Amino acid sequence: MSQSQQQMSHVELDGDDLPAFCPNPSMPIWSSHPRVFIDLGNQGEGKCPYCGTVYRLKPGAVHHGH
Repeated sequence: MSQSQQQMSHVELDGDDLPAFCPNPSMPIWSSHPRVFIDLGNQGEGKCPYCGTVYRLKPGAVHHGH
């Protein structure tokens, strides 16, 4: 995940980035909160309960059950 993805309204993830968690590696250490795993559900989208960052699977990404 790049810094430009963080500045977007959402963070796009590929199948290799799963399981999704927040804070993600591109977030600055000063804005950290406890690590939480994000459930992307059937829609391929989830939101962090702490900071509100939205995580989405990229179109065409393969989502395997974890």
